[in-house]
Amino acid sequence: MPHDADGLAWAEDLALIAHAARAAGAVALGHFRQSPEVWWKNKDRSPVSAADFAANECLSDMLRSARPGYGWLSEETEDSRERLERGTVFVIDPIDGTRAFIGGEVTWCVSVAVVHRGRPVAGVLNAPALEEEYLAVAGGRALKNGLPISTADWHEGDPMRLAIPEDMLARFPADRRQAITRIRHVPSLAYRLAMVAEGRIDGTLVKRNSHDWDLAAADLILECAGGRLTDLEGRALTYNRPDVGHPVLCGAAGGLAGPLSREFVRLQNG
Repeated sequence: MPHDADGLAWAEDLALIAHAARAAGAVALGHFRQSPEVWWKNKDRSPVSAADFAANECLSDMLRSARPGYGWLSEETEDSRERLERGTVFVIDPIDGTRAFIGGEVTWCVSVAVVHRGRPVAGVLNAPALEEEYLAVAGGRALKNGLPISTADWHEGDPMRLAIPEDMLARFPADRRQAITRIRHVPSLAYRLAMVAEGRIDGTLVKRNSHDWDLAAADLILECAGGRLTDLEGRALTYNRPDVGHPVLCGAAGGLAGPLSREFVRLQNG
């Protein structure tokens, strides 16, 4: 059972958050394709549905009562600076991929992570409409539906399957473009990173202003599968900071992470 230096059993937390994510997934699935009420957030005009709030309430009830000493950061809960005083926090997106959810698409998931001292130590992505569950605990293997997964075995010169915007693909030199298969956009960022983790795609660009709740669980799952999620300078992410937004990021199979980050930097600089 993986432990950190403080003797905390993160595997026990993984079991807890997996149970809670399944319950929240069942709640969300009950609203799926049932025309739930939808509101638009004033800040960024992103949608939130009645299903998001119901799943968030389910997670809050189950997790905060089980670990009252942990902090809480959720996309659908008003943020409190109190979380910054806690060494360990739950980082939650009750439905990652709300646009897909309200559009009747199946690629959405419940994302739950335990973050300790700035890094995820247990993570779950539950995609109930697909009957898929991704799990990881620090120091362990990434699993999908109980079986180990790993990123693609990519080597320099291999073709690339990338989830990137069409306009960015068009900026690659012609010879590089021919070696790239662009993957259709997946609205759930967490699920997209899980696709990298299990080798279904090789890498993805994450646009500026993703948030802790989009990333924390998927970050750990990708890491435990042999991949990396970094900024374009190759630095790992730190979670539970005062500002929970992130710059442009790259998620990729281990061997591709560095070269792809450098390619994205080159394209950004024109």
